[in-house]
Amino acid sequence: MKLQEAIESLKKRGYKTTAKRKDILSFFAKADGYRTAKDLLQHMEPAYKGISFDTVYRNLHLFDEVGILETTELNGEKHFRISCNQQHHHHFICKDCGKTKAINVCPMDQVESDLGNYAIEGHKFEIYGLCPLCQAV
Repeated sequence: MKLQEAIESLKKRGYKTTAKRKDILSFFAKADGYRTAKDLLQHMEPAYKGISFDTVYRNLHLFDEVGILETTELNGEKHFRISCNQQHHHHFICKDCGKTKAINVCPMDQVESDLGNYAIEGHKFEIYGLCPLCQAV
């Protein structure tokens, strides 16, 4: 999802597109991979003196709820990235830098046959490790 698509998505759902929200979305649109609320707060503080963690989290939760951001948990902390909106795929996620690489293989074909009569409502498949750059450090 690109920045303008994310802004339009908010508008369509009746949410205000304030400068602060646009800056948050811009941060994630430029980020290469997952980022934390703390990363966002550090990015926002110079432009918005006194911005609270609560404001950051409220917006992150809203963007996740409306499908603009994707979330994952790394090292016990929630991380966010702008949604891909590509065809169905999964990710490798670097545990150090948060970069992602799309994985176009899905294990659900096997899982669905193993679960037979079960009604699967959704799934999430992620692989964690170190990207080539982080391995070199």
